Amino acid sequence: MIIRSKAPLRLGLAGGGSDVSPYSDIYGGLVLNATINLYAYCTIEETDDGTIYINSIDTDTTESYGFTPKLPIDGKAILIKGVYNRIVKDFGEVPSAFRITTYNDAPAGSGLGTSSTMVVCILKAFVEWMNLPLGDYEIAHLAYEIERKTLGLAGGKQDQYAAAFGGFNYMEFLPNDVVIVNPLKVKRWIVDELEASMLLYFTGRSRKSAAIISEQQTNTSEGNKEAIEAMHQIKQSAIDMKLAVLKGDIDSFATILRRAWENKKKMARNITNPHIQEAMEVALTAGAKAGKVSGAGGGGFIIFVVDPTRKREVEKALSKLDGMVVFFQFTEGGAHGWKIYPTDKVETLKY
Repeated sequence: MIIRSKAPLRLGLAGGGSDVSPYSDIYGGLVLNATINLYAYCTIEETDDGTIYINSIDTDTTESYGFTPKLPIDGKAILIKGVYNRIVKDFGEVPSAFRITTYNDAPAGSGLGTSSTMVVCILKAFVEWMNLPLGDYEIAHLAYEIERKTLGLAGGKQDQYAAAFGGFNYMEFLPNDVVIVNPLKVKRWIVDELEASMLLYFTGRSRKSAAIISEQQTNTSEGNKEAIEAMHQIKQSAIDMKLAVLKGDIDSFATILRRAWENKKKMARNITNPHIQEAMEVALTAGAKAGKVSGAGGGGFIIFVVDPTRKREVEKALSKLDGMVVFFQFTEGGAHGWKIYPTDKVETLKY
């Protein structure tokens, strides 16, 4: 039997960073995000040779182990191993030895939540394979625990919930890892207008978010007034943008995005850099209304808001830089999985 799963990546529209501890534990966080048609993928193939085969295409990792209840967390394919170890610990031995293959539509460090989405995707494959009674909240929370607590990878909580639920979501992050996901029912014409008015640009450079997030956490812990006030404003932007999205007010959407970027840059030193600033200036000069880096910052993808009639002008201007424009659409569904059963023979239909 073959089990496959896929989970959507997300755009962080507003409030990103307020979902990171200790800020979310002290002040509470608010985030507005939306999933897009770029995905993480996982395939599990049952085998009968007593071997676990791991193939992480994104990290160019190929390994094999005997059929063991615990794989070593040794720096290689740690997302796959972390999920497998937790599944066996919580739910018991998997049905058989297997081969697992994973890959993403976007590179790691792109600011679209690739790592967390991959953890959700792998979890969803095991849930499908083992018929585990886990809903969206349970999968997202388990993914968060595996990534942040077991593996010790820095970051927030929004990515796991975005991947599990899908669509436009207004999320509340409360103390003790309590998360409330409020799905937004956005009218079709508003989604179409947002897609027409947005441009996604990959800077061509991925970044490791750990150092940026660590500085953000330190600023909160040490009571850095400028950084904390900036985060308060970023959290407020999620409230304001939710209203703008539901009303289809693209001008306000652009204004909120622009303000959020200015506040975001106050959170840590390496959130922006000359490469990002060059892309911002080129796009704004060509007619973009606003821009903001998706994710922690330092590289990855930039979200631009443009007048649809000037979209090609902005795209043409950005094409002269090192990065690339990526076309996207918003999606509604979250992570899902399915099984492919073997067939002993193929029957020929006769007419």
